[in-house]
Amino acid sequence: MDAWKRSILFWDALRERANDVLEREASGAPDVLAFRHETLLDARRFEQPVNYALLRITAYGTDEADHCLDPDKPPLIVMDPRAGNGPGIGGFRRASELGIALHEGYPVYFVSFFPAPCPDQTLIHVLHALRRFADEVIARHPGKLPILYGNCQAGWAAILLALHCKGALGPVVLNGSPLSYWSGEPGVNPMRLAGGLTGGIWPVRLLADLGDGQFDGAWLVQNFEMLKPENTLWEKYAALFQDPIGEHDRFLAFERWWHGFYALSREEITAIVRHLFIGNELERGVLDLGDGVPIDLRSLKSPLVVFTSYGDDISPPHQSLAWIRRVYRSTEELKASGQRIVYLIDRKVGHLGIFVSASVARFEHRAILEALPDVDALDPGLYEMIIDNPTGDPNCHRPQYRIAFEARRIEDLPFDAPPASFEHVRRLSEAMDQAYGVFVSPWVRAMSNPVAAAMLKWLHPMRSSRYLLSEKFVPWMYGVATLAGHVRSEGAGLPTDSPWRTMEQAAIEQTTVTVRTMRRLRDISFEFGFRALYGDLPGIGTSGGSSRQQAAPGQSSPSR
Repeated sequence: MDAWKRSILFWDALRERANDVLEREASGAPDVLAFRHETLLDARRFEQPVNYALLRITAYGTDEADHCLDPDKPPLIVMDPRAGNGPGIGGFRRASELGIALHEGYPVYFVSFFPAPCPDQTLIHVLHALRRFADEVIARHPGKLPILYGNCQAGWAAILLALHCKGALGPVVLNGSPLSYWSGEPGVNPMRLAGGLTGGIWPVRLLADLGDGQFDGAWLVQNFEMLKPENTLWEKYAALFQDPIGEHDRFLAFERWWHGFYALSREEITAIVRHLFIGNELERGVLDLGDGVPIDLRSLKSPLVVFTSYGDDISPPHQSLAWIRRVYRSTEELKASGQRIVYLIDRKVGHLGIFVSASVARFEHRAILEALPDVDALDPGLYEMIIDNPTGDPNCHRPQYRIAFEARRIEDLPFDAPPASFEHVRRLSEAMDQAYGVFVSPWVRAMSNPVAAAMLKWLHPMRSSRYLLSEKFVPWMYGVATLAGHVRSEGAGLPTDSPWRTMEQAAIEQTTVTVRTMRRLRDISFEFGFRALYGDLPGIGTSGGSSRQQAAPGQSSPSR
């Protein structure tokens, strides 16, 4: 009876999510930013319009930002990833990157974006708009160099922005940001193989052509979900079923962002996949966006702070740190360049947790902000940031915890050079892309139109599997809503230590193990398939645990 009641509340939560999906689409898919703000610049009104805007964060609830502003602190610009989802996840609650920065007295700015790209919008147009945003913040705070915060895919955008800006910028903080797209651990990070197994860039262009020039962000989110289906397709829902009342608000709040899909233009997604994901041109030092600005990571003078985690399966430490060994061939070369690179490695937190988790925001991000003046004072070189927190309290301040910057050598970073097989992928992708552009793309574009694109959008399984549970589509969900009201009024059910709940928990855990085993077999088959097509991958088919045991050379204590 208890399980039946919880199932009613479970399906009612999915009904609410379905209605939320429809309501958000009808209202233009607004961001999930929980902070009050004012729009300073709307790039849709620029001479070359793009779907971006610069916001100044003014308050959270009744707390006004100006009341806790420290006039001696530099401004902070937070950039969320444009990787399928909408903006705001870096500030969708008080205990977040934005909230901590406001609490610490920083003037906070946020780079937002809108659901659909502007006509003919390109990657270089976006970078020029971001440069105007940075210039605006610099003009508002003379004498103070702004700090750039790049989350996930916004990390490479922050790097490119720092290279494009006319004036100097302050430190650049990269949170779970990939810069080495060919790097990874065999058997652990299969996403880097996707381009080779699908034939390169042409499927992305096909999807954008079918979308009448727009690439639906739902495809990117679907890729993330399939990366670890035991988490996204099972454990998330199992947790809701086990505690549908306690998990209700948290589940819907996260899903409100997770299922807000934002599009990219055909030109943007093509440039990103061609130059970064498959071409790896940023790390290789051959990236040319066509505006005459040289893209060379060695010319970046802003200090870098890289926050990464071995629990991150989307942007693992290999992709966040391996580029250092390619760009700077030795520690002496890094020091001679005058650059300072600091990295912080967490052992367990997942990809989204790096910039979503409340405990990470209250501890690691607060520690990073408090340590930035010390980073500026470091001698050129590579350092690991070690946080010693004896209390274990994520809300503590200095001197309750201590920060040490331990010098490291580039030569000791445990990330090998990517195998030559990825170069084979790049060449095949170029050939397939040329063939698609000549023989297929003209026909697909001729047949595409707004109506067909809208049909494909609404038939996408990431949307249809959600909104079809609304009572607007299936009338019997009204009955679920009615029953849910009665169940809630009856109060608590079986305690969690009941033998029946214990058996249920065991069954859930066994299902998780089964799905995880199937996913690992899939990943191994991807590795072997990639090797058969393109060449050897060192360590193929292994668990990859060896490099996970050494987070970095010389590290003797966990990061927390």
